[in-house]
Amino acid sequence: MRRREALAVLAGGTFFSRTAAAHPTPVGTPGEGTPRTREDTYGPVGRVEIEGTTDAVVTPDGATAFVAATTGYAVVDLSDPTDPTVIAERRGLLSDRENGPLRGIYDVKRSGDTLLVVGPANPGQSAIAGALVVDVSDPADPQHRSFYETPYPIHNAFLDGDTAYLTANTGERRRLAIVDVSGEPTAIAEWDLTDYDDDWELPPPIPRILHDVYVQDDVAYLAHWDAGTWLLDVSDPSEPSVISHIGRGPETVADDFRYGDDSYDALPGNDHYAAVDEAGDLLAIGREAWATEDLPEGGPGGIDLYDISDPAAPRQLSTIQPPPTPDATQEGSWTTAHNFEFRDGVLYSAWYRGGVKRHDVSDPTAPEQLTWWADRPHAEFWTARVGVPGSTFVASSRATTDSAAALYVFPDGPGETTWGFGDDPAVATRSPTAIGTDAPSETAADGPGFGALTGLAGIGVGTLAWWRSRSE
Repeated sequence: MRRREALAVLAGGTFFSRTAAAHPTPVGTPGEGTPRTREDTYGPVGRVEIEGTTDAVVTPDGATAFVAATTGYAVVDLSDPTDPTVIAERRGLLSDRENGPLRGIYDVKRSGDTLLVVGPANPGQSAIAGALVVDVSDPADPQHRSFYETPYPIHNAFLDGDTAYLTANTGERRRLAIVDVSGEPTAIAEWDLTDYDDDWELPPPIPRILHDVYVQDDVAYLAHWDAGTWLLDVSDPSEPSVISHIGRGPETVADDFRYGDDSYDALPGNDHYAAVDEAGDLLAIGREAWATEDLPEGGPGGIDLYDISDPAAPRQLSTIQPPPTPDATQEGSWTTAHNFEFRDGVLYSAWYRGGVKRHDVSDPTAPEQLTWWADRPHAEFWTARVGVPGSTFVASSRATTDSAAALYVFPDGPGETTWGFGDDPAVATRSPTAIGTDAPSETAADGPGFGALTGLAGIGVGTLAWWRSRSE
């Protein structure tokens, strides 16, 4: 089915059911299993298994997805959303090098016809580390253009035009590395919060790790775990400068953190991922956190929304609470926030086994949940990304103890089906449809991680009915 026909079918509600084939590993949910035949009132329209799936990005037209796959990367044709198809897959990257291959690939980023593939995400996963620059002008035939080798692992990165922003955590340093990848990759600059303010040497390196970076309109948003989120002016990438900081100060972080205890895993802090809307006025900060024996209130973490219309004075507006779980520890079913994306007043988010969600954030003081799909035993979502607005979005699920990793395609519309939620007495004490919002913070700013169903038989009937009712 060609893309235009497929999207028309989706919009008309007459598609057919079809099934395509620093993050610790959770214990997983025992395989109680999802019924082989079931009817989702809302659910995925397509799915393709990709070994090692972690993060994913999608082209602006929604036709192609690039998937980080731990030992390599994959390219997926989304032109028929009911039949996502792997059109290229590259494994054993840099095997010809003495220390190759490159492993631990948890992140890919795309800008124009260039794909950035980085790794390893964590120390010890690979003997070689760095950023692979790939020409994807022909997505079915990626061409490796260059490689920027680093002395540090790269957990996450961002690509803005020809400028790569890399997380660079090693030894005592927790910093951002900026690299020009237009030709042979060349270092531009580094930024370390301890260079900006030496008081940040008070906490040990672990709670100030740089976990992720997002860049838009000459501003870089750095999620520095317990050291908070930093906004940097990168209009001149060779001289990044601080705009503002959201979070606790260095003395508070040092006092709150005791090396070896539970405070690294639990709230407060745990700034894991940050992104802004198209206008750059609304910032979301996801907090990956778990409850612990010492800090039972320390998780799971949600997504905080901030007004940054004045980027020098961020102001917290609300919090999107995580899906409920009877066990919020790392040994339980993870429902903490992971990665997300804004588009047209909607926040698309992934919550590991808490599933994927869509929220209307047109009023960010009162986000409204529009969509929730979860299959707690079989899907553990890493990210949610827009495909074709109004038609599809995609979500990547890493492997669970019961199922393979995969890339899913969902209808970009309202609905809810949650397998594994709502029928547990420990869960039933909280409404699975309530998102909750915390009271706005008066002082949010204090100055200038680290699959899928083996068969989706039966999803078509209920989903078809949903689409038909929507078109009536």
